Amino acid sequence: MSIRRKGRGAGLLLATVVSLAAGTAQASFLSGDALDAAANGLAWFILIVIPPAMIGLFWMVHVLPQKAAEKRHHPQKEAIHVLCLLSLVFGGLLWPLAWLWAYTRPSITAMSTGTEKHEDYFVEHTELAERGELPLDRIVAIREELDGLERRGYLGEDLRRLRDRLKAAEQRHAQAEASPVGAA
Repeated sequence: MSIRRKGRGAGLLLATVVSLAAGTAQASFLSGDALDAAANGLAWFILIVIPPAMIGLFWMVHVLPQKAAEKRHHPQKEAIHVLCLLSLVFGGLLWPLAWLWAYTRPSITAMSTGTEKHEDYFVEHTELAERGELPLDRIVAIREELDGLERRGYLGEDLRRLRDRLKAAEQRHAQAEASPVGAA
């Protein structure tokens, strides 16, 4: 027991000597007017720059579900966009719902309309087909999907025009593949 007390006493003595030997602490590398100027500059930076940056960051995070819905050609991307805006008004409480909605498979829409894609999907692919940037088998698959929508009675006038444009692009693509390479 006495060995423990000697060890504690030696540790206490060492701690006391070290603390007495320490120099004075400096809170800053600046002093006087330089410290005041740096503090003023930092305060103005925090007051002017940080709030708009935080608002911008908050906005960028809140539109992520909308961007995901657009990228995935979600059929209800406009509703997801509205939910993102409402989430801004309600302090972010609706944001998780918008996020989940953007990444869920829209089975109810698919059952009611026959497709899981927004009309923009067909517009983008028709434009790619007309520029010749889409392979023939992909053009045929998209046209057949539009034909299926027509059979179920869900093909509107805009999609009907897109389907006709796809047929024309499909014919041009097929003719280009059928023509000899050397002839031109």
